[in-house]
Amino acid sequence: MIILIGAALAAAVIPAPAKVSQQTLENLNAAFQGESNAAHRYEAFAKKADADGYSQAARLFRAAARAESIHKENHKQAILDLGGKIKDFKLDEPKPSTTSENLQAAIKGESYERDTMYPDFLKRAKEDGSKEATRTLLYAQKAEAEHAKLYQEALDNLGKKSDTPIFVCKVCGYTTTKLPDRNCPSCRESVSQYVRTD
Repeated sequence: MIILIGAALAAAVIPAPAKVSQQTLENLNAAFQGESNAAHRYEAFAKKADADGYSQAARLFRAAARAESIHKENHKQAILDLGGKIKDFKLDEPKPSTTSENLQAAIKGESYERDTMYPDFLKRAKEDGSKEATRTLLYAQKAEAEHAKLYQEALDNLGKKSDTPIFVCKVCGYTTTKLPDRNCPSCRESVSQYVRTD
């Protein structure tokens, strides 16, 4: 009797992983791999922008790399919370071009994630009723939309002197040049969760 009660208490204390479709786990793994590669690629683009003398573009690439790393970790945690496994993969080898071309490539990648990849993944996660997957995918999509805008501004102003600070939310990866008054517009956490990228 005591053993049965103990097992029942243990089951009540340790929640079982939420049920989620294999497709959502596949989508989260694809997003995890994509964000891992984006962070790696943007670090390489930042070094190239620094070498080219474009300090503001380099700062933006570093901030975006930080944001993508946050998305990667959030996706990983969601996979594990949902009872899935992280698939092995090899990072792509970045091949930086000119800073202008790197910004154009970044705009294309962020726009695809914002307009196609994340909406598709979110639709499935919502159909599954998976709050964990929906939250992490939505955080990433909102940040990618900002990244696309910031990359376009950087491309439009490439070569002009600028020393604009860039801030990244440590919780959701939202990236901005203007700190919110109180809470992050994406995850609603305190503005104290933002870090400045130099």
